[in-house]
Amino acid sequence: MSGGAGPAAEVDAIGGFFALRTGTQHTVPADGPAATLAAVYAGDDGPLDRRIDRVAARLGIEERRVAASIAHLGLAARLWSVALGHAALHGTLPALHPADLRWSPDHSSPDDLLLTDPHSLPASVETIRRTVQDGHLVPLAAALRRSTRISPGLLRGNAGSALAGAVREIDTWAARTGRPEAAARARDLAGELFARPGLAGTVHGPRMRRRSCCLYYRAGGGLCGDCVFDTPPAAARPTGSG
Repeated sequence: MSGGAGPAAEVDAIGGFFALRTGTQHTVPADGPAATLAAVYAGDDGPLDRRIDRVAARLGIEERRVAASIAHLGLAARLWSVALGHAALHGTLPALHPADLRWSPDHSSPDDLLLTDPHSLPASVETIRRTVQDGHLVPLAAALRRSTRISPGLLRGNAGSALAGAVREIDTWAARTGRPEAAARARDLAGELFARPGLAGTVHGPRMRRRSCCLYYRAGGGLCGDCVFDTPPAAARPTGSG
């Protein structure tokens, strides 16, 4: 978590997706008005719609479900990265309660997150799963599906891809800084998370290649590094389930 030297600063240093700002509910958002994620999950669709529109405009995307998928993948990556980074390096994770986590939909990638009641939880696999998957990704998927035609399978694939991406970032950081134990811990935790319902079957192999498509290729950006496809689909394109 941002705010000086110490364990939180070490996690922040892994990369932008691992950084977490802390403050009070009156702290100025990094960019634009912020909403609690609890409000978004409860039915305030304005911030989420604004985020999707921003992604669509930035990438020139006409299909709303493609922009929604990319927006979802970005926020899922932030949540998994923050949790897994702290768990792998220090054995704890921030208590990312949706009511205490403010999110600015107008911020550029990576998404801006502000935790207004920072305290830590023991980093067991079950606590990480409850905090990120049950606490955020399940209600986030439901919120997206309220206004966008996007399949549950695609969103599950995004969740798995986001977790795998966090592992790879920790691997890279650990190799650079001489922290192999952190990389091993991240892989062990992720392996157990991938064995649980909701994430099981979303990725496969040592490279953690995903089994579904996030649809990014439809934005003209080519394929992601973990894409299910070897070449961009041409005539035959995937459905919303990837």
